[in-house]
Amino acid sequence: MQTVFRSQDLPASDRFAWWHEMTEQALVPTVMRSDDEAEFPASLHLLDLGAVQLTRLSYPPLQSRRSPLLVRRADPEMYSLSLTLRGTMTIDHHDRQAVATPQDLLLYDSSHPFHAHTAADGTGNVEGMILQFPMSLVSLPVDKLARLTATRLPGTRGIGALLVSHLTALTRQSGGYSAADTARLSAITLDLFAAMCAHHLEAEAALPPETHRQVLQARVHAFIHQNLGDADLRAETIAAAHQISVRYLYKLFQDQGLSVAAWIRSRRLERCRRDLADPALASRPIHAVAARWGFTNSAHFSRVFRAAYGLSPADYRRHPGTR
Repeated sequence: MQTVFRSQDLPASDRFAWWHEMTEQALVPTVMRSDDEAEFPASLHLLDLGAVQLTRLSYPPLQSRRSPLLVRRADPEMYSLSLTLRGTMTIDHHDRQAVATPQDLLLYDSSHPFHAHTAADGTGNVEGMILQFPMSLVSLPVDKLARLTATRLPGTRGIGALLVSHLTALTRQSGGYSAADTARLSAITLDLFAAMCAHHLEAEAALPPETHRQVLQARVHAFIHQNLGDADLRAETIAAAHQISVRYLYKLFQDQGLSVAAWIRSRRLERCRRDLADPALASRPIHAVAARWGFTNSAHFSRVFRAAYGLSPADYRRHPGTR
């Protein structure tokens, strides 16, 4: 049930490539880079409990990116819960950024891109644990758990501290488990995880109405950003995803002075403007840029782009500094 890897057992020139390969197999495929690739002293302890997998890691600071291409190529549909033990971890995921310090937990999933980078606390390696399990095994709805991704979850008090203590004990006592123990330990771990998430979701539900409204508004904005490329994105879809009425969705946007459709259009235009100004995308046809962000009618896109920026898309691409 336990597998241990140490990069020190390999020549220094092979260590980072080995680490990249091991973490791809044990966790999810990402692209990594580190300023310490030449030496890269690292270790990985993998505890396989069947449905649940717990990995304890020690490694130099690095960056790890799971791109949209990697998501499309292979998605195991897994949740990952990171526990920082030493150093810090920062993650950009679901259009949010969160920073974890020691004893903090961070939740993320394999079905959406993320960019994580870790930093050491002066000297030594970054240390942490990653708990992984299939999304299908969690009793809480996926849309509710999405509210907790890329959000700092404290592990020093309450149910969070209980979960951290359990994960720590799992790795310390791993040599004494029998094969029959794994199913029980998996169930206990998943129950503690669900209890922690339920606690945070219930606390959020108890927020004052205005705070809850602001949180919901931020989530709606994040959902729209994630789905700008979907030409069928509309108020009904957004409201259903957040379990609110279309009427209430419209009320959320009244404070911003824009309708839902106008807000979506303005964000799509901004993404198109950015792509048209990017020299790396100069060979991409304008209609392809528009389609990437949900504009399926080229003539309509040209009209609304000119109305927003005073130039046609082609003219803007030639003179991107003009607004």
